[in-house]
Amino acid sequence: MDWRDHGILLTTRRHGETAAIIEVFTEDHGRHAGVVRGGTSRKVAPILQPGAQLDVLWRARLEEHLGTFQVEPLRSRAAAAFSGRMALAGLNAAVALLSFCLPEREPHPAIYKQTEQLMDLLGQDEIWPLAYLRWELALLEELGFGLDLSACAVTGATEGLVYVSPKTGRAVSAEGAGEWADKLLPLPPCLRGQGTAPDAEIASGLKTTGYFLENHLAPSLGHHPLPVARARFVEQFTRRL
Repeated sequence: MDWRDHGILLTTRRHGETAAIIEVFTEDHGRHAGVVRGGTSRKVAPILQPGAQLDVLWRARLEEHLGTFQVEPLRSRAAAAFSGRMALAGLNAAVALLSFCLPEREPHPAIYKQTEQLMDLLGQDEIWPLAYLRWELALLEELGFGLDLSACAVTGATEGLVYVSPKTGRAVSAEGAGEWADKLLPLPPCLRGQGTAPDAEIASGLKTTGYFLENHLAPSLGHHPLPVARARFVEQFTRRL
């Protein structure tokens, strides 16, 4: 059996003498692995860089087999990724999270489209962090851990929302927080798509999305820690505050 799709390369590792096993996030077939024969050769290895946009043809005798990929490059993002530390750290964080949290062979076309758009912003350091924050929000939503930031969970108010409940992921107003304010997570305006999104707000938003990735999403996958690549990106970003 076989199928053809396009996707974003997430990981690659050596397999035997000359082959490589790659993991690709495809639009119609989700996160999918396969063997690339000659994947470590001088001709093919430069194509197999994380973030690369590939046309892939997968073949296997049975659906449950690992199978093999034939790959053709559609768009390299290597130049953008290596344009600076921020871009490289951001790329590594995004592909690591996708490899970490997406179920194998399960399509997620909505987050695929948003990932493709995010990757195309690599190297644009002024807009990348906000795009990445919105991507993490979308990833949480896609996997069943979306935040409800529309109204206060306590009072029902839609104004003055400044916190997020770490238990429910719902917004909380200053009035509704009361004496529990110091136990809540920050809700900067940029998390609701409002304001000019200065770096300090984005960093605050990343603290909140990071909490739900680490304490809600990761445990649902078997209590694995988040990939260190995300922490490295956040650290790289906060250095410019």
